Amino acid sequence: MDQGDYRAIRLERRGRILTLTLDRPDTLNAVDAVLHEELSRVFTDAAREAESDVIVLTGAGRAFCAGGDVNWMQDAIDAPESFETTVAEAKAIVFSLLDCEKPIIAKINGPAVGLGATVALFCDVSFADEDTYIADPHVSIGMVAGDGGAVIWPQLVGYARAKEFLMTGDRITTRHAAEIGLINHAVPAERLDADVQAFAERLAKGATKAIRWTKTTMNVGLKQLAHSMMDTGLAYEALTNSSDDHRHLVRAFRDKVAAKSRSVVT
Repeated sequence: MDQGDYRAIRLERRGRILTLTLDRPDTLNAVDAVLHEELSRVFTDAAREAESDVIVLTGAGRAFCAGGDVNWMQDAIDAPESFETTVAEAKAIVFSLLDCEKPIIAKINGPAVGLGATVALFCDVSFADEDTYIADPHVSIGMVAGDGGAVIWPQLVGYARAKEFLMTGDRITTRHAAEIGLINHAVPAERLDADVQAFAERLAKGATKAIRWTKTTMNVGLKQLAHSMMDTGLAYEALTNSSDDHRHLVRAFRDKVAAKSRSVVT
């Protein structure tokens, strides 16, 4: 892998461990067109490279990923045909995570929201700062959680809880998320780096082929489920991209952000 191929994801290697850092800290690593496209291929590239056996995914700065960039959402409203590209990339993100044989560890260093939550939850093992939160508030901007959230949440916490969280968009503290099985571990912030590094090194020093193919075997069912649901979910998400609810809610959110920026400047 070549850093020159990525503008919004930073690549770092430590021994046989490859760390991928979402690198838009000024926006809390919100996903724009550039980052979305890079996410659609980075796990395939990481799976193919010979220099690593374990992947860690995290975010730069104060957040893991704040979800979709609101200006990018406006672009999709203004040019709805562009959502076809988004749909293709969204499928590639989910299936490349599932197809990657190397174990992927999510290091959730701050809020994981929307697509950020989806990506984190499709990782194989997750560690989070115990003082942050996870949420999938697609409904809060008038969209269907079609990017994979509707696939993975019920598998981790059951349908009743998943429906509650996805139909409300409510935040879940990472402590509670660990209690109900949405993530693996919620740890103090000062321990997060060390705990992730220790676990990554444990996997890297293990029987890597056995570890990879155990993951591959377990992911067969998840891939079957994703193949049966993703087209439907993304089709409904595309429909809501053109809805009045979505247009009005995105406008209101952008106005709120603009007003907050003006108050900071003055």
